[in-house]
Amino acid sequence: MGREQEEDEGGEEYLFKIVVIGDSAVGKSNLLSRFARNEFDSNSKATIGVEFQTQVVEIDGKEIKAQIWDTAGQERFRAVTSAYYRGAVGALIVYDITRRSSFDSVKRWLDELGRIA
Repeated sequence: MGREQEEDEGGEEYLFKIVVIGDSAVGKSNLLSRFARNEFDSNSKATIGVEFQTQVVEIDGKEIKAQIWDTAGQERFRAVTSAYYRGAVGALIVYDITRRSSFDSVKRWLDELGRIA
């Protein structure tokens, strides 16, 4: 499933898969870079296919791994969507506040998420 639990010497370990979706060029990759590596690149290039980053947090002695998946927002990459959503326990829909059309697409992304996930 989307949440895997493993035991190790230091306690329990949890892995959660989260997907980041939204139109092309809304800042999904930079949001992910800021979260996972505390980096921001104002000249970042478009994502081709799928990428993911893992961020580890310790809560109450348990290691929590958030595996955040980023995908290209372009229509031509829609073929990867069912595999992309598989196993996810959450989704973050991103839009650009300076582009109304990206906000208007949020409903389409929600519909796709409900249909495929």
